[in-house]
Amino acid sequence: MATLTTGSLSIPNQILDPWLGKVKYGSAVATLSGATPMKFGTGQSMTFTIGEAEYVGEGANKGGSTLTPTTKTVKPFKFHKTVRWTEEVMWANEDHQLEVVEQILDQIQPALSRALDFGVFHGINPTGGAAVAAMTEKLSDTTNSIEIGASDKPYANLDAADALILADSFNPRDIALDPSFAAVFGGLRNATSEQKLYPDLSYTTAPAGRLENHNSSVSDTVGAVGVAAVDTDVKAFVGDFSAIRWGIQRQLGLEVIQYGDPDGGGDLKRNNQVAFRSEVVYGWGIADLNAFAKIIDAAA
Repeated sequence: MATLTTGSLSIPNQILDPWLGKVKYGSAVATLSGATPMKFGTGQSMTFTIGEAEYVGEGANKGGSTLTPTTKTVKPFKFHKTVRWTEEVMWANEDHQLEVVEQILDQIQPALSRALDFGVFHGINPTGGAAVAAMTEKLSDTTNSIEIGASDKPYANLDAADALILADSFNPRDIALDPSFAAVFGGLRNATSEQKLYPDLSYTTAPAGRLENHNSSVSDTVGAVGVAAVDTDVKAFVGDFSAIRWGIQRQLGLEVIQYGDPDGGGDLKRNNQVAFRSEVVYGWGIADLNAFAKIIDAAA
């Protein structure tokens, strides 16, 4: 009989690589914005604005260009998920170890993916929903805000959010929706044919759908209902999600813990259990909060 040993499992690439790719299937942020390769630790994200080109007539002199740099800090944030198993899993035949790893990853992956959203959208700890002081930038801090009125059409709220973003010279190309707000759009029908007005709207987080010429992703991380300690009232975030710079700073690992009390659930040996823990360090920063608007429903 083969047993798993204490320490980090060597997860085959054919299992780990696809799992890394699945981050977007649990995260609206990852669906609407691409990951940036990052090294561990606090870093700087720098962008430049150089204005428009200058016309030069024949024989005329060329003028200088104005260069405006913008620097944003990208901070690391660590999340973990720990799953306990009975000790019998340690006695599994070597031929079944790969299957055990798959089961563990299937349990851990969605939670770690959603953690990215809870941090970027609301700056909260997914466990307990309290605000994290270190998460000083989150989309919910944007001053571009549209409040849903009782008789408002949902597309009117979206148009109003677009207008705020366009006024700040950004492109409102994306939208992340709470499922309840997505359902309002999804329920709209043509008065004559009764066909759906938004057939390309998907209720899944990934792949992205389409809504009113926006790339769309639907996730309950947007409103964080049942997770946030304080109601967010957010029904959607609209904007240019390329302004979110995020990446995985530390490669995901899977640790097998045989001794002690790693999660406050009691002594492992006493309970004839082992614990499997995976951790991820995300780095993220928001280039400009004016690139986003939030749609809120305070009355609800």
